[in-house]
Amino acid sequence: MNSRLSNRIWATILSFLLWIFSITIAFGYAPTAFALDYNKEILIEADFSGRDLSDSSFTKANLRQSNFSHSNLRGVSFFAANLESTNFEGADLTNATLDSARLIKADLTNAILEGAFAANAKFDGAIVDGADFTDVLLRPDEQNKLCKTAKGTNPTTGRDTRDTLFCP
Repeated sequence: MNSRLSNRIWATILSFLLWIFSITIAFGYAPTAFALDYNKEILIEADFSGRDLSDSSFTKANLRQSNFSHSNLRGVSFFAANLESTNFEGADLTNATLDSARLIKADLTNAILEGAFAANAKFDGAIVDGADFTDVLLRPDEQNKLCKTAKGTNPTTGRDTRDTLFCP
């Protein structure tokens, strides 16, 4: 096959892909978010509020005082991340990995953590008003710590925070 014909074929394929993309945008179909990799990044006071970060990775990242309020964090990995004083208000952390993360003084008000893996996570001083901890794997001492201040009902799932933590 000569190079001229090959170039024509590639130009046709590219034109077709651009046409498909423009049609999906015109009819209101937004392309799905791409998972991002922020592993080991220093992102102190970063603003990720209101974003779709599903399936992204923040493994061992320093996110102290960052803002993830009202973000889609489904399936995100925060393994061993520093999340001290981070804002997760209204965030969806369904099936997120929080193992070995530091959520000290984190704001989890009305957050959904359903199915999250949080073994060895530290929640000292975390605000969990209205948070949904359904099926979250927690260490018993951290669960007891959270039960001391847990209150409210999650506005999205309708579940009581204390019930989802199995507080006495």
